[in-house]
Amino acid sequence: MKILFTDLDGTLLNNESQVSEKTQNFIKDFISAGNKLVLSSGRPLDSILEVKEQANLNYPGIFIIASNGTLVYDCDHEKPIRELRMPLSYVSYLQAQANAQNLHIQTYNDDAIITAVEDEEIKFYRKRIHLPLLLAKDYTSALTKEPFKMLAIHLTDHSKLTAFCDSIATWANDKIQYIFSNDMYLELFVKEAGKGNAVRFVCDYLGVSITDSFAAGDAENDISMLEAAGCGIAMANAAPNVKKAADVITPKDNDNDGLADYLQSILNISE
Repeated sequence: MKILFTDLDGTLLNNESQVSEKTQNFIKDFISAGNKLVLSSGRPLDSILEVKEQANLNYPGIFIIASNGTLVYDCDHEKPIRELRMPLSYVSYLQAQANAQNLHIQTYNDDAIITAVEDEEIKFYRKRIHLPLLLAKDYTSALTKEPFKMLAIHLTDHSKLTAFCDSIATWANDKIQYIFSNDMYLELFVKEAGKGNAVRFVCDYLGVSITDSFAAGDAENDISMLEAAGCGIAMANAAPNVKKAADVITPKDNDNDGLADYLQSILNISE
């Protein structure tokens, strides 16, 4: 049995944020052959479940790694099997630091996005992530439990995000990871999480050897996953540092079924 951990945006999804018919057919054949699929994304759980439903990925045995490895979810039993949440004191600190730099930052409860104002960043984000919006000046007052992650966004100036990283580096050293999922999005979550650690957890949970695992991605937050898996696959459209970390690079990009084509070629799974 093989297990495939795949990122969504820029990997499994094409540029229209859809799973193409060809890739859907590959997944069907891959699972029918007795293999396992894990959808692994920085997106919150409800957004991944929406993608799963729209793509008709309604097969038994699928797992989800959400919010950069802070949540692992068993779709068959509709329950989390691992949760790594961010302490509320961290939320307060990061919100204050972002506010001081006039930088958009948001967090999440289990079914909504929490942010202070409905600015251009949140409007842009919700074009793809279709979650309800909850406005709150103090995020901790709106949270009923500790969140899985925070997300800082700047739509036009990447240096604003790198400056934010520099400003929190000393504080964050033993507390959180901060990593880019694209040039506009800076993901923040607890140190013990990350997609790579989630890959190891799921393989151990399912009793699958790490050598029988594939992981595919395109962005910096996928690197730990590619390094953890038996075979790390960077998409043709991946960032240079992701390609450098991978074992292989797909000949085609995400808009041309690059992942499905590559895996079909090496696993001999018919369409």
